Amino acid sequence: MANTHQLPFQSLDVYVAARELAARAHALPLPDEELRDQLRRASKSAFLNLAEGLPADSPGLRRRAFALSAGSLCEAALDLGAAIGLVPPAEAAALIALASRVKRMLRALTAPAR
Repeated sequence: MANTHQLPFQSLDVYVAARELAARAHALPLPDEELRDQLRRASKSAFLNLAEGLPADSPGLRRRAFALSAGSLCEAALDLGAAIGLVPPAEAAALIALASRVKRMLRALTAPAR
């Protein structure tokens, strides 16, 4: 049964994956406060910019929002956390894979129509 309280774009795979990434990044128990803050801000920014762009009618606004989202996905906080031993390697790999998947979907959303 479909959730009647969702906006249409909220069922898109890119939206669901970006929301999962933000939630999982937020839940990581990083002892380094600065790194934790950076990771949380970057993952939230990726999700929120995506959510702003998906319902936009203007192609320019969509491209801008998706570019900001993609940029936030490239933040190095997660990779750094793994490199210095603060994020378990398996969790870091899973989150990096999820971020890469979201970025591929964003790229597809902004690709010129063929």
